[in-house]
Amino acid sequence: MTLTTQFYTMLAMTGMGAWLGASLDTYTCFVVRSKTTRWILFIHDLLFWAVQGLLFFYVLLSVNEGEFRLYIFLAVLLGVAVYQSLFKQIYLTALDLMIYFFVFIYRILAKMAKLVVFKPILWTFHVILLMIWFAIRNIYGLFCFFGVCLYKIVKIATYPLYSIVYKCFKLLPVVIQLKVKHFFQKGAGFLTKVQKLFIILINKFLKR
Repeated sequence: MTLTTQFYTMLAMTGMGAWLGASLDTYTCFVVRSKTTRWILFIHDLLFWAVQGLLFFYVLLSVNEGEFRLYIFLAVLLGVAVYQSLFKQIYLTALDLMIYFFVFIYRILAKMAKLVVFKPILWTFHVILLMIWFAIRNIYGLFCFFGVCLYKIVKIATYPLYSIVYKCFKLLPVVIQLKVKHFFQKGAGFLTKVQKLFIILINKFLKR
């Protein structure tokens, strides 16, 4: 290994030491160890050091074809020390500003997306629901109106038949009349309950 190669190796490893210090501060900033599950934290640490090891080996391979010397570790320690003493506060301040900037941009984009995309979709969906509810109410009202009209028409049309049936019914024994009345009362009560349940369901659906 020539003297020039050794100098470049020392310079590169010093830079990688500074990179390692900055990477550790960045990693500590984004990974809160006290609030992270142990096994997830173990995976994070393993991936972090694996990536750092690969980067160190790649730089060393590019500079001196991957030869290890004792001064390489001293150069890394020198780079970490230089970063800690000279550049740490500057880097952390810049990192905080970058995080604040990206969070600010994210919030602006989220608000714009909410106003431009989600609000119109929700408004359109709300209008469609209102139109459906309005149509259902009108259909239900028309259904009730035509039902009442049909009931009155049928009642008027079948009144002569009803009179004949009623007179024939009066000729039946009292016991049979009571049983028939009881049967129709049960049927009327069941229909009344079904009608009330139907009205309650319709009202609940329309009030949503």
